[in-house]
Amino acid sequence: MGALIPDLADRARQLDDLLPEPGALPDQQPATVAAAWSLSIERADQLRPAGVAGPMLQLAAVLDPNGIPQTVLASAPALAYLTDHRAADTPVLGQCPTLAAPVTSEQAYQGLRALHRLNLIDHTPDIPHQAVRVHQIVQRSVRDSLTSDRRALLARAAADALLATWPRIERETGLAQALRANTTALTGYADDALYQPGAHAVLHRLGQSGQVNAAVKHFHYFAAATDRRLGADHPDTLSARGDLAQWRGEAGDAAGAAAALAELLEDRLRVLGPHHRDSLRTRGNLGQWRGEAGDAAGAVAALAELLADRLRVLGPEHPDTLTTRASLAYWQGKAGDAAGAADVFAEVLTDRLRILGPDHPNTLIARGNLARWRGEAGDAAGAVAAFAELLTDQLRVLGPDHPRTLTTRHDLARWRGAAGS
Repeated sequence: MGALIPDLADRARQLDDLLPEPGALPDQQPATVAAAWSLSIERADQLRPAGVAGPMLQLAAVLDPNGIPQTVLASAPALAYLTDHRAADTPVLGQCPTLAAPVTSEQAYQGLRALHRLNLIDHTPDIPHQAVRVHQIVQRSVRDSLTSDRRALLARAAADALLATWPRIERETGLAQALRANTTALTGYADDALYQPGAHAVLHRLGQSGQVNAAVKHFHYFAAATDRRLGADHPDTLSARGDLAQWRGEAGDAAGAAAALAELLEDRLRVLGPHHRDSLRTRGNLGQWRGEAGDAAGAVAALAELLADRLRVLGPEHPDTLTTRASLAYWQGKAGDAAGAADVFAEVLTDRLRILGPDHPNTLIARGNLARWRGEAGDAAGAVAAFAELLTDQLRVLGPDHPRTLTTRHDLARWRGAAGS
């Protein structure tokens, strides 16, 4: 115990030096508490599996203190970080394992239990989406102990772990909310780290919540941030502008979306050239929002030109070519050719089933469009049957609360009414 007191005092003085003024730690806790936790971290690193607890706590220190999904901390990027930064010189209580082997998910779990036993975190596996809670003082003391380079590396690793955990289709609302809360917390700590060498993909995923106003706000900030950090012509800045325009349209401003996409197209043609995938995609989005703004004939003309270019550049089976065929068919229907639209969507659906499979989101979208235009062409009963089958599959694949599932329920009710049932 005699050797512990000077070490504790030294650590308290070191932490005091890191703070801009007395009492700057969260909740006005004394620095000696954080210093004591520093000793506890060393103790946790000595427990089996040796050296894992320290880097595990570093990951937790840049995420949401109110709850971190355990799957994030056991994801492949998290395990890679634990492996790369496992304390190789940590003595192990009662054993001497080989530290070169990759850290496993079971060892990550054991690391969490070691931190829990020493009161460095609260680990409750029975609450999977908020399994790990950690006090802000612990987080602050851990972050302040790292060099700026290490903090940047840690931020990217945590972002990788969040992205790896994020499901392509968000069926579980609780998990999606937890991932967004953790990403928001990470952005508050990470500063520029998530924009070097480019904007991390998790920043884009953060805005894809399906909540239109929140998405517009996020991508407005994101576009400004990429412009400021990366420059106006950086691909990530151009992509953020495209996302912002898209969500403006989803929020009801179709004319504003079309105008923003027209400006973006000029910049993408200048920076990327006419045959770049992003330039072609911007043309497709511009045609779509021109139609939504009331110019169905203009949308048909623009998308027909785009389809010719995509067939030449990408080929007939490329997903983007299929998307353009579907968009063109939709606006043909809106321009008055419902039967022609249904015929094209039947062809598109056949190709999407073969290329993408029955449960791919774009295949499900094609089924919905085919059902709609069958109804518009006069086959209300056929539309009802198709929408009923689609709803069953969307409930299984997307879940009951997904926006597309809710849209299909609405469409099914509409066509049942049109069919007289």
